[in-house]
Amino acid sequence: MKDSLEVLPGIELSVIHFHSERFTMHHELFSDVLEVNYCHRGRIGWDMRDGSSVFLGAGDLEIHTMDCCADSTITLPLGGYEGITVLFDMEVLEDHVPELLKDAGLNGRALLKKLCPGQTPLSLPASPEISGIFSCLFEVPQKLLPSYYRIKMLELLLYLEQLKPSHVNRLTSYQSELTVLIREIHDFITADLSKRFTIEELSKKYLINTTTLKKIFKAVYEKPIAAYMKEYRIRQAMLLLSQTDDSMADIAGQVGYVNQGKFTQAFKEQTQMLPTEYRKRCRLRKVGRADCRNEFSNTL
Repeated sequence: MKDSLEVLPGIELSVIHFHSERFTMHHELFSDVLEVNYCHRGRIGWDMRDGSSVFLGAGDLEIHTMDCCADSTITLPLGGYEGITVLFDMEVLEDHVPELLKDAGLNGRALLKKLCPGQTPLSLPASPEISGIFSCLFEVPQKLLPSYYRIKMLELLLYLEQLKPSHVNRLTSYQSELTVLIREIHDFITADLSKRFTIEELSKKYLINTTTLKKIFKAVYEKPIAAYMKEYRIRQAMLLLSQTDDSMADIAGQVGYVNQGKFTQAFKEQTQMLPTEYRKRCRLRKVGRADCRNEFSNTL
């Protein structure tokens, strides 16, 4: 879902809600349009036209010209994403500099060249400055949003104007071929949770060294493989507990635990409740079985 608004001449803001795993994006080559993406919740990644991939987590910021993503694949490693996308049409801004910024010496083409030389995306990790611009836009009353949007987009332009890309920390980008391989590995290890694989086994199977595997998996999915898989197993167990009448022993086996005791211990570590208690609460609340998992998922 995408709600868009022209905040000021040449400035369009969209509040984004995506729920998927991946999809492709196609649009015209807009080399004079700067796209700024802020991740509020979830995780999102782009496989850009130049063969690079970058992933954003909560609070991160990504900047590129719209010719970089004209034919790109967008990945949502955690299945969902909420954020803000801002488009700055630099040609329009050249002729319609916001009144409050006329003394700032803002030059659209110079800003493009500084931020994205050679059409190279710029990705920045979460910081108080970035949070100060965007986070409040998810909290203010609806009737105040248009005013906040205008004020915060001027603040964003000033932030970008004073930003010195050579002096800031950047998120690491990776070759798209490697991130595609990591997603393939992810699909393999989550296809049958009753099976477990070591890093070494995966490294040999997919011809990737263990250090690279661990590093890029964490970049894509935000957590180390072991931590990610532990949480993934428990989430699937929650689904089975709320949607089936399978026994605890059966569910333990389905999500990869050799016995019910180890499963119960892992479940309690992740959710602060026993699996039997979780199932009982789902049933006592008489909520929809699929909704029960969502009700308690914030414990993970």
